[in-house]
Amino acid sequence: MTPEHPNAELTRRVFAAFGQNAMAISAALSREIVWRVPGNTAMSGEYRGRRAVVEFLRRTGLETDGTYRSRLHTVLANDDWGLAVYRAWGSRNGIELDVDQAFVIRFEDGCWKEVTAVPLDPSFDAFWA
Repeated sequence: MTPEHPNAELTRRVFAAFGQNAMAISAALSREIVWRVPGNTAMSGEYRGRRAVVEFLRRTGLETDGTYRSRLHTVLANDDWGLAVYRAWGSRNGIELDVDQAFVIRFEDGCWKEVTAVPLDPSFDAFWA
């Protein structure tokens, strides 16, 4: 069996730390991280820098009263790019979310440099509206 690419391992560590260890997530992000969430929802936008991204991730918990969770399904990565497919679920304003989503990740110097969220279900927009 071929060992997993270090950027795939990094992505697994970030997902394992979500909701548990903001410092571990921050350490995995480039200082110049750019995180994009498409759409016109409460969470949509472009977040720049570690502090803004960690605050955005913290907000997912606040907006869902701590119910937002994710479980990584698949991660593919090479030196420059990665794809993470995961399941996300939670409850917000009486609406339940249980969908597959993806991140397209660009790596630089062993860190996440850019992340673009790719919702794979239209219920994502209704949940975060």
